[in-house]
Amino acid sequence: MLEQIAAVAVATGETKMPARRRLIRLLGLTDSQPGGHPADAAPTLRATPTTPGVHRAPGLSSPTPARPAPGAPPATARPRPATDIRTVIARRYRFDRTLSRSARTSTVPPPVKSTAPSPATSAPPLKLTLARPALPVRVLGNMGYGATPAMLAKFNSFGSDEISRWHGFVEWQLDWQAIDDSAVEARLASAGYSTLGKSLPQLWTDHVLNDPEWDVRMRPAWEVQRASFVRAVHSQRQLREVVVNFWHDHFNVTANEFSAGPVYPHYDRDVIRANAFGNFRTMLEAVARSPAMLYYLDNVDNKRSGPNENFARELLELHTFGAEHYLGFMDPFAVPPCPEDPTYPSGYTDIDVYETASAFTGWSLKNGNWEFPTENDGTFAYRATWHDSGPKFLLGKMLYPEQPALKDGRDVLDRLASHPAVARHVCRKLVRRLVDDNPPETLVASAAAVFRTHWQSPDQIERTLRHILLSDAFYNSWGLKQRRPFELVVAAMRSLGINWTLAVGDDTSDGFMWRMGFTGHVPHEWPAPNGYPDRGSAWEGANSHAMTWKMMGYLTEGKDGGGIPLAPILATTRSEVASWTAVQLVAFWCLRLLGYLPSAAQRQPLVAFMAQNGDPATYVIADTDGWSGSDLKQHYNQQRLRSMVSLILMSPEFASR
Repeated sequence: MLEQIAAVAVATGETKMPARRRLIRLLGLTDSQPGGHPADAAPTLRATPTTPGVHRAPGLSSPTPARPAPGAPPATARPRPATDIRTVIARRYRFDRTLSRSARTSTVPPPVKSTAPSPATSAPPLKLTLARPALPVRVLGNMGYGATPAMLAKFNSFGSDEISRWHGFVEWQLDWQAIDDSAVEARLASAGYSTLGKSLPQLWTDHVLNDPEWDVRMRPAWEVQRASFVRAVHSQRQLREVVVNFWHDHFNVTANEFSAGPVYPHYDRDVIRANAFGNFRTMLEAVARSPAMLYYLDNVDNKRSGPNENFARELLELHTFGAEHYLGFMDPFAVPPCPEDPTYPSGYTDIDVYETASAFTGWSLKNGNWEFPTENDGTFAYRATWHDSGPKFLLGKMLYPEQPALKDGRDVLDRLASHPAVARHVCRKLVRRLVDDNPPETLVASAAAVFRTHWQSPDQIERTLRHILLSDAFYNSWGLKQRRPFELVVAAMRSLGINWTLAVGDDTSDGFMWRMGFTGHVPHEWPAPNGYPDRGSAWEGANSHAMTWKMMGYLTEGKDGGGIPLAPILATTRSEVASWTAVQLVAFWCLRLLGYLPSAAQRQPLVAFMAQNGDPATYVIADTDGWSGSDLKQHYNQQRLRSMVSLILMSPEFASR
């Protein structure tokens, strides 16, 4: 029967229609029909393999009926299609139907030729043996930006043994709203931050309309960048700042981009921070609707008459599946089922990218577009006339034509947020950030199970973080991560007790940001959609190390606009060290900055530097900074002390976490 109908379709010329109209006709609908089915009843297609191990979608000739809720009216029968949906997709994307079955069902991408040197020619990596600090230092280093005396005291207040203190501290940090952070907000206000609290329409009015000067237009972005330092250094909500930084890398938008910059406080506050511990599905939609992302990945102009796949591709490749699940340009009906759940495909294809782009046509902004000149306040807008309302097939799911506003895109986000492979990808990145550059697969799998089980829970991310932070892998982790430049600078500022507040528009702050730029890790300034790299190997270049070390010297030597040293090294030493011998000074500052005392052999170069020609254990170094002829032990003592502190900050021990 189907063959006869198909023959009629060919004879009547239906195969020459545009893809969307042709599929509507073949489904038994007309362009005037609004769909002929309940708006929320687009089913997930079951796998009905015709070849062992190959995921096949059966078309729509026999969809699995949805189970009606108690008391619900009987469902209206769907029109039976006149042809296999696979045939329609093949026509739309011009798949060669004469390919052999083996070629058609192959899901193995072509092998990638390795560019790594062979084991015979590559030098073994240099490995350092580092002392293992106490648990509080490890915890504060991995789920925060480093230990301070105040945070160590807080950690130790949560119980009588280290396990109860660890668990109590994690719960305290997860309940971030209960942590008073008013001092940080007051610090930002006193430093002149004026855009962080503006609503989206107010940001648009003040920094977009009437084409303001560059410094006015970009001030919101600059404030977010500098506030990231202020919060990371001074906030008690340390885990929150680490996780916010993680999500900014995951959903990267370059802050200094012309269109995203003026609205960046909205992206940071209402998209990333508002959802950092909440629900991933909710965050996905907030990202998709945000003006910063709509501009950054060009979905603001995604129309059925001129589709743009930038956002769709990064949504699949970076935000959800990960590139490891990309299967290339292939028949989507030949994708194998996901091992954890065969109702989902194991990966995504280029066809899924194209269909996803179609699903998000019309997701745009009120930005004064010539078609809607009176709508110009920067808020989200759904342009129904821009949306491709035809049928779509993606990720093993059929989206029926003429769905209600936004439903195509929301169906895609539902499908992604509940996918096992997405849970694995996101959790692997979380474990990499919090535990190890090479995430333990057992922890990734167990975290992904929590993530997916609670994919509709409002505290999904919080539950997942708790699982990771209370794991054995987290407890035992140390030296498995290297602090990136931003993390290293913030940790140094915290451990030095720097009370200075980075601001916008003063010379000291501008100089700080200028120097930070040479490290390659200014917050929110990575130009590509994939965010700053999170592996230590990405930051092993000589330039990154050298420029970050120069920042350590700047922090120990620099002064604010009033001539006051940024780091109170002398004041701290005077109040904490009774006898200024080289041995005592080195021991104090190692404990203060590292949280533990390295071996005597590791401390020896620092001791020798401080002692010069004096006895390191008995000679008391004077609290002076003059020159004394040929007696090196009396030369520039205060300067030498600051330099010794900066050397500790440049050490592998301080860079490790």
